[in-house]
Amino acid sequence: MPPINRIAPAVRRLRIANSTFQQPAFLRSAAAPVSTRLTYQARYQQTVAEPTTSASSVDHAPQSQPSHAPQQIKYTADAYPNIQRDSRFKEITAEDIKFFRDVLGSDNAIIDGVTKDAGEDLEAFNSDWMKKYRGQCKVVLKPDSTQQVSKILKYCNDNLLPINPQGGNTGLVGGSVPVFDEIVLNLSRMNTIHSFDDVSGILVADAGVILQAADDHVAEKGYIFPLDLGAKGSCQIGGNVATNAGGLRLLRYGSLHGNVLGLEAVLPDGTIVDDLCTLRKNNTGYDLKQLFIGGEGTIGIITKISILCPQRSPAVNVAYFGLESYEKVQTAFREAKSQLSEILSAFEMMDGQSQALYHRATGARLPLEGSYPFYCLIETSGSNTDHDSEKLNTFLEHVMGEEIVADGVVADNESQLQNLWACREGVSEASQHFGGVYKYDLSIPLPELYRLVEECRTRFQDNGLMDPEDETKPVLDVIGYGHMGDSNLHLNVATRRYDKAVEEALEPWVYEWVAQRKGSISAEHGLGLAKKSYVQYSRSETMVRLMKQLKGVYDPNGIMNPYKYV
Repeated sequence: MPPINRIAPAVRRLRIANSTFQQPAFLRSAAAPVSTRLTYQARYQQTVAEPTTSASSVDHAPQSQPSHAPQQIKYTADAYPNIQRDSRFKEITAEDIKFFRDVLGSDNAIIDGVTKDAGEDLEAFNSDWMKKYRGQCKVVLKPDSTQQVSKILKYCNDNLLPINPQGGNTGLVGGSVPVFDEIVLNLSRMNTIHSFDDVSGILVADAGVILQAADDHVAEKGYIFPLDLGAKGSCQIGGNVATNAGGLRLLRYGSLHGNVLGLEAVLPDGTIVDDLCTLRKNNTGYDLKQLFIGGEGTIGIITKISILCPQRSPAVNVAYFGLESYEKVQTAFREAKSQLSEILSAFEMMDGQSQALYHRATGARLPLEGSYPFYCLIETSGSNTDHDSEKLNTFLEHVMGEEIVADGVVADNESQLQNLWACREGVSEASQHFGGVYKYDLSIPLPELYRLVEECRTRFQDNGLMDPEDETKPVLDVIGYGHMGDSNLHLNVATRRYDKAVEEALEPWVYEWVAQRKGSISAEHGLGLAKKSYVQYSRSETMVRLMKQLKGVYDPNGIMNPYKYV
C-alpha cells in the first residue's frame, strides 16, 4: 500500500506502520442500507481486505456484532397517536387502480396492494432506511413522464386521494414515507438527463436522476455537480432540491437556492409549472421556483431541474487532523479560510467519540496512531497542483508549528483520499449500527456549536440513560460532527434500541437549546414529520402563518405529503 504523507512541522513524508485503510465492513455487507452500499460501490472501486482490530486502535470492536436481520418497524401512525388520518381523504379502490393502470400503461409502473397481496413489494417504499418510520401505503405509482404525473395528481386531487412524493427515500426526518395509506408516487423511472452545455455548465435533467449519475455525467465534460452527499449513490436530484440538501461542499459551491436556475413542477390540480429556465439572470417577477426548493413536496412535485454546475477542479488534496480541543478546531478553521481561501472546498469536524464509534462499528483502522478529542478533514480544490500543494504545505507548517493541530495525514493518491473521506462519510451509518439512532441536523453559531453535544451527553449520564458498556442502558454514546463552513452540527444519539425515555429527554430540550442561541432546528435535512411540531423554535408565528397560507393556495385539499412540514 502506498505510504500516506504524515504531517510533521516540516511536512515530512513518513510511512505510517500498519495503517492500511479499509472499506468498512458494514458498507461491504449485503445487509447494509442500499443508499450506502450504492454510494460506496460507485465511489470506491477497489479491492479491500477484511477489517482487523488492534490494541492501538481508538476503540475495540465489540465481541459480537448485532444482527442485521430485518426488524419489525412500528407503524408511524402508532408511534404518533396524536396524528389522525384526515377524514376528507377517501380510501383507494379497484376503480382507482384501473385508472392508474390506464395512465401508466405498464404493470411494472405500479405496485398494487389493493386488488392483490403486495406486502413485501410495498415494504421498501413504506419504511425509511433508519427503520424509524413506517407507513401503510397500498399503492406505489412510478410515472415516466411529466404528463403522467399531471394526470395522476389531477385525478387524486379531484378524488381526495393523498399523495406522498418519493425520490431515493434517503431522508432522515420521515418526509419521504407515508404516515397512513397515502399513495407513494416514486420518481425513479423519470431518470433522463436531457442536456448539458459544456460552455455554460448548465445541466437539465429529470428529478429521478441519481445524484451520482448526474455527477458522473458532468464529470465527463470536466464539471462537478454542486452537491455531494454520503447517499449520492441512491438519492435523487429531485429529492435533493425538494429538501434543499446542503451536503459536504456548500462551503465552496453554495446552496441549491443559488445553483438551481429553473425547474418544472406539477401542482396538485395537475397544472404543469414550466419554469425550466437555463439563464443565470432572469429578474422578471416573483422567483416562484424557490417555493419548491425546500418545499418537501407539499405544494407540488418537481419533475425536472436545470442547475448550474461549476468546473471540476483537477487538483484535489485532502488532509485529516487530530486536535486537542474545540477551540483549536475553530482556530484551524479560521486559519484555513485565511490561508487557503479560494481553494478551500470542505472543512469537516468530527469529535473523538464519532471516530471511535466508526471504528467500533466497522473494525476499520483510523488514520492516526493516537486518539484525540477532535478531528478535522479539509479538502482543497484548485486548478494548479503545484500552487495548491504549496499553499497547503504552508498552511500545514503553520498549524503544526503553532500547535493548533496535534497530528495528521495527507492523502497521497485517489485511494487514500477516498479512504480519508470514508472516516467522515461513514459516521452517519456507523451511528445506527448498534440498534437505532436519533439524528438532529442543526445550525448553531460556531462558538457554541459543540457545547450542545457536551450538554446532551451530560444530560443522558445524569438521567442514567447512557453507558457504553451497560447493555441495559438505551444510549450507547452521543456524537457530534458536521460542516464548520456553514455552522451545521449533526448531533447523533447512538442507541441500542429506540426508547421513549430517550425521546423525552431529547425533545423539545434540543430545540429549546438551539432556539435560545438563535440557531435553526433544521440546517439541511428538512422538517418532514419529525420536526413539524417544532417549527416555532426557528420561525416566528407570522412566518408559520404565511407558510400555511401558501400551502392553502397551492394545495387547498391538502393532498400533497400530508401530516408533515407545517
